[in-house]
Amino acid sequence: MKRIDNMLLWWASKVVPLAIAVWVVAIAGLLGGAWRLRWPWLLYFLATVIITALAIQWTRAVRQRTIREAPLPRFLQRKLRETYPHLSTRDCELVERGLRQFFMACLRGNKQFVAMPSRAVDVLWHEFILHTQAYKHWCHHALGFFLHHTPAEALGAKARHNDGLRRCWYWVCKEESIDPKAPSRLPLLFALDAKFAIPGGFAYVPDCSDIARKSDAGGSGGDSYCGTSFSDGGYSGSSGDFGGADSSDGGGSDGAGDGGGCGGGGGGGD
Repeated sequence: MKRIDNMLLWWASKVVPLAIAVWVVAIAGLLGGAWRLRWPWLLYFLATVIITALAIQWTRAVRQRTIREAPLPRFLQRKLRETYPHLSTRDCELVERGLRQFFMACLRGNKQFVAMPSRAVDVLWHEFILHTQAYKHWCHHALGFFLHHTPAEALGAKARHNDGLRRCWYWVCKEESIDPKAPSRLPLLFALDAKFAIPGGFAYVPDCSDIARKSDAGGSGGDSYCGTSFSDGGYSGSSGDFGGADSSDGGGSDGAGDGGGCGGGGGGGD
């Protein structure tokens, strides 16, 4: 299956530029008077559109399957346990799933900035990127561009600084079929730090009213951040309320590039 996927990615990477070249030739031909050959040119355009659309869809499907299913290097979980010795093997597997969720958000985010909300997952990601050849190979097949690393940060006080986290929240909620505006639970990526008591981690609750209820009961809301804070409507990221929209599903940027727009650092404390 991996060999077939690689062949499809190679084929699609060749077809899309070829289709663009064909479009350029077609437009030049039309401007040169070839429009008189009405039916041949109509069929030519139709075939070009179909081939291009298939190449883009196949490429995206293969990349998503790679992110969800392709094995990550085994040493990553060992490195994670060196940093957090209290994590079990099962815990490390969940953190790895969180990293896959982050990669999926980056893919669906159309190369726009996607912030890393978890310190535990950030450690795993950082260990991965230190092994440059393996990480470069993964990025090429899973994302189509090299994804640079920046550290994880929490939801900031100023909404305009949070587009990266809002975009991440939107896409991981979509991945788990959670309503990003009215979450009944947290997506895995936003739940891991609190679940595993990660030192210096970022704790989230689905709804701000959960914190209010704790405070009213005489308890402490702690330093938790609210999932519902992402839908205040003040700053929209790229589109909709969370930097993404159902209709676009990340757009069509499956071509290679050397500067992905994902990374950590969605807010800061200001």
